[in-house]
Amino acid sequence: MLRSSHPGGSRPGGNLLIAGGNVVLRDRIIPAFIAVENGKIAAIVDELDKDSWLKRWNGDGEVLQADGKLIMPGLIDIHCDAIEKEVQPRPNTLFPLDLAFMEFEHKLPVHGITTMYHSLSLGVGLSLRGDHLLTEMVELIHRYRKQRSMIRNRVHLRYEVTHEGGIPIVERFIQEGKIHYLSFMNHSPGQGQYRKPGAFEAYVMKNQGVTAEEVRRIVNNLLLKQQQVDWDRLRELSRLALEKGIAIASHDDDTLEKVDENRSFGVSVSEFPITLEVAAYGTEQGMSVCVGAPNVVRGGSHDHNLSAAEAIRSGAAAILCSDYHPSSMLAALFKLSDEDITDLSGAVRMATLHPAHALGLSDLLGSIEEGKLADLIVVDRFEGMPWVTDTIVDGVHVYAADVRY
Repeated sequence: MLRSSHPGGSRPGGNLLIAGGNVVLRDRIIPAFIAVENGKIAAIVDELDKDSWLKRWNGDGEVLQADGKLIMPGLIDIHCDAIEKEVQPRPNTLFPLDLAFMEFEHKLPVHGITTMYHSLSLGVGLSLRGDHLLTEMVELIHRYRKQRSMIRNRVHLRYEVTHEGGIPIVERFIQEGKIHYLSFMNHSPGQGQYRKPGAFEAYVMKNQGVTAEEVRRIVNNLLLKQQQVDWDRLRELSRLALEKGIAIASHDDDTLEKVDENRSFGVSVSEFPITLEVAAYGTEQGMSVCVGAPNVVRGGSHDHNLSAAEAIRSGAAAILCSDYHPSSMLAALFKLSDEDITDLSGAVRMATLHPAHALGLSDLLGSIEEGKLADLIVVDRFEGMPWVTDTIVDGVHVYAADVRY
C-alpha cells in the first residue's frame, strides 16, 4: 500500500500510535510506543505507561502494531544517482522525466528512505547527457515538492568543475533555492576515481557504449578543460552556496593535499575518499566522510578503492549513502551490526543522524526524539534479511506491506 504525503510540514499527518515495537534511539534500543501528533513525535512511551496511552488513542487516531519489530528513524540518503538510471536505463534510451521520477519515488519508502537527495550531474557527460536534462529534472523535482510527495525529495547537484558553462546554471539554482546540497567533482582521468591508467577509458566504454576513438576524444577534451578551470570563480560559487546554507562536498579525494584544498573552498563532506589514509585525514580535519552502502553489502569497492567497512571500523567514516543502489542502505546497516563492525544504533546513525547533522537538518530529522518530525520506518527480518513493513513520513503512513506467510 502506497500513499502520498506532503513532507515539509504543509500538510502533516494526523494522530498515530506505533505500538509494541523496539525503538532504535541514538545510543540504545528500548521496547516502547511512539505517539505521533500533527506530523511530529509527541512522546516515546515506555511499557509502564502504555495502558493509559492506549486508552487515550482508542478511536482517536491510527494504531499501528509493530509486534516486536524495530522502529527506526527514516533513512536520509545524501548521495544517490539512481534517478539518472531510471531516466536512462541503457545508453541512448531516454524515458520521460516525470514518469521516471514518479516511479523512482515509489520505490524509496519500500527501502526505508524518507529523505532523498537526488544526485544529478552537471557536466559529467557520463550519465544524463545535456544540461537541458539536468535543468528539467531539477525544475520537475522543485515543482513536485510543492504539489505532492511520498517522501522528502531534495536535490544534490553534482557539479563537474571542468564544465565552465555550468557555473551560471549552478548560480541560478542556488539563488532560486532549488538545490539543497552541492558537490564539486573532477572526473578527469589520471586522478581521483580514475587515477589508475586506463580506468576512465574502460568505464566510459563499458557504461556508455562508445568506441575507443570516441573515448580518446573525450579524454583529450577533459584534459584541456582541466587546465582551464577558473578556481577563483569556483570559490565565489562556494561562498554563495554557504551563504544560502547549502553544504558542500568533495568527491573522490585521493591525497591529503586535495583534502586541504577542498576545505579551503568550504567543503565539509568528503564523499568516497579513495584510501583509508585520506578518509582518516578528512575525519581528523573535521569533515564528514561519506562511504557507499553497496561497498558494505558487496564486501568492497567495485573500483578496488577504499573498503567502506574498513573505514567505518577504524572510525574514518561517519555517513553511509546508497550511491547508486537504494536497497543497499538498510541491508548495509544490519550487515555492519551483524559483523560487529558497529552496534545497530551506531550503524543507524550513519544513515540518519549523521547525514542530518552534515546537511543542517538534525534539529528536525535523523533521530527518534520528542518534537522532531515523524519520519519513521518499521523493520522486520526474514531469514536474516531486513525489510521495511511500514514507512511514515511527516506523520503520514505512506507505505504498508501486506505479506503472506
